Amino acid sequence: MPVERGPRLGVDVGSVRVGLAVSDPDGLIATPVATLARARSLAAVVREVRERGAAAVYVGLPIHLSGAEGAASGAARAYAGALASAVTPVSVWLIDERMSTVSAHQALHASGRSERTHRTVIDQAAAVVILQSALDAERASGARAGERVDVDPPEAPRVGPDGERMTTER
Repeated sequence: MPVERGPRLGVDVGSVRVGLAVSDPDGLIATPVATLARARSLAAVVREVRERGAAAVYVGLPIHLSGAEGAASGAARAYAGALASAVTPVSVWLIDERMSTVSAHQALHASGRSERTHRTVIDQAAAVVILQSALDAERASGARAGERVDVDPPEAPRVGPDGERMTTER
């Protein structure tokens, strides 16, 4: 089954800021969109998904070079889970972001930006690296890249043998 056409969003989740990138509808190239304050970022990302008609969202998963996950991985997983619940049925995928910030710094340096100005755009640049990596993997495999974030279905109300709704209160 071919990958559904449409823009994809890339998200770099940091402890203070969240970087956002978007692709063209054919998924060829990633471009920066915004750097958002982490505290208010989820609503803004959801709005971008809806307004752009995103086909998928890729959230960077920070993994140590050893392959182990740390506290930042847990935070990214939690953010991706909240995002997946908010944008369903649009799929959200976790993508290994090892070295994305290093690559973003190198790209900014190569473009002639001074080190002092990196802070204002580094999160966007990292989101571009994350998204471009996912787009390249999509083209290579013909399928979405990374680990799909499953959305838990809402819990069905429990019903007793008499057909009455049961509560968990005692």
